[in-house]
Amino acid sequence: MIIIARYLVILFGFFIIGVGLLMLIKPEKARAYLMKAGSTNLVNYSEITIRMIPAVALVIYSDFTKYPEMVKIFGWFMIATSLVLFLVPRRIHHAYALMCADYLKPIYVRLISPFSILFGVAVIYISY
Repeated sequence: MIIIARYLVILFGFFIIGVGLLMLIKPEKARAYLMKAGSTNLVNYSEITIRMIPAVALVIYSDFTKYPEMVKIFGWFMIATSLVLFLVPRRIHHAYALMCADYLKPIYVRLISPFSILFGVAVIYISY
């Protein structure tokens, strides 16, 4: 179980790096994905459920990372916010996603992309 959790954490880091690269190279596409958040029941509950997989992996693997307490807190935070999103009506989740996508113009998406990339690198780094 620990080995699976470790590889899920590493995959999560690469996923975050990929998102950051998408934000940098194709910010309009990244915004389009953001606009789909909560758009249908299938999309809404699938994204929340899938989000919980790396969150649980972070909690399980936290004791083997460079910063166990911080990783465990982050994992539990992701789990807690996912559970809250399960309770938030889908239309509110979708409306919030649309509002964020409207606010985050392509230039802003590009400007914050390095933070996503650095965060992904940090997730991978702490897992070794």
